[in-house]
Amino acid sequence: MFRTQVQVPHAGLDLSLQHKVLTVGSCFADVIGSKLQQHKADVVVNPFGTIFNPNSVALLLKAAAGQTYTFEEHLVQQNGIWYAYDLHSSLSNTNKAELLQTIQERLQQSAQQLQTASLLIITLGTAIAYRLHSTGKVVANCHKLPSSNFKRELLSMEEMQHAFDEMLGQIKQVNPSIKVLLTVSPVRHIKESIEMNSVSKASLRLLCHRLKEAHQEVLYFPAYEIMMDDLRDYRFYKEDMLHPTPLAEDYIWQKFVDAFYTLEFRQFMLKWEKIQRAVAHRPFHPHSDAHQKFLHSTLAQVKALEQQYKINVKSETEVLQKQLTH
Repeated sequence: MFRTQVQVPHAGLDLSLQHKVLTVGSCFADVIGSKLQQHKADVVVNPFGTIFNPNSVALLLKAAAGQTYTFEEHLVQQNGIWYAYDLHSSLSNTNKAELLQTIQERLQQSAQQLQTASLLIITLGTAIAYRLHSTGKVVANCHKLPSSNFKRELLSMEEMQHAFDEMLGQIKQVNPSIKVLLTVSPVRHIKESIEMNSVSKASLRLLCHRLKEAHQEVLYFPAYEIMMDDLRDYRFYKEDMLHPTPLAEDYIWQKFVDAFYTLEFRQFMLKWEKIQRAVAHRPFHPHSDAHQKFLHSTLAQVKALEQQYKINVKSETEVLQKQLTH
């Protein structure tokens, strides 16, 4: 055995397809959220775009939970494009009113999911943050504005924990039964230097530990530890040597599912992945009797899974039906 396996015990949540999930945070929240989405789970994935630092994550979740916050006061225009300091650049717009409308829609979507979700997944990327000189406010994204506008700093443990304590308290008011799963992103932020990345990740890991100890509803999933110890070989990294490969993501995903989802969900996963491969199949002879028979058979399987698991299969059905010729 030339590796150290990270054992993730079963958490006892026994989530199913019908349990609602909200993911927020760094790009690893996108990875887990997208995989849940692909497997037909009821999930809202990173509605505010990729958010890296804990303070910005807490601010957005407090706003989604009902705390008054005026986003319009924290917009900035650059080269004819409007950005929100609290959101990712992907949510920018040339029209200020349209950007504010998008923000309200994302807030409403997040609020609705938060009120009935069984699980909130928060992935923390870095404890390094950028603070506006003009206001002293921590921003989620600098949007490539001049670096002289910001002060780069390592957020203090006290500030991060206070932000999360407030946020968790507010979320419990709108959804007393929700569980909050914290993870630290395994993606290294080497633009801050290797040394500062180590300090940052250590700060985030300590924050997660403190929050788990202080709040009964808080859980921790060791995505960071799995990547750093279990998958420490560079063959599990993409060409940039920073991001996990799809193989590594699938491995971590399987650990996550085994810990938090029911056996029935895992059995459904295997069936649905077979359907996904069938839908993606592109034959050499699409009009042949053999392929047409294959399409009819796949459609029948999709319909059976729809009835058994009460899932939406509209897009898969449309893809298959478009290929039918007889």
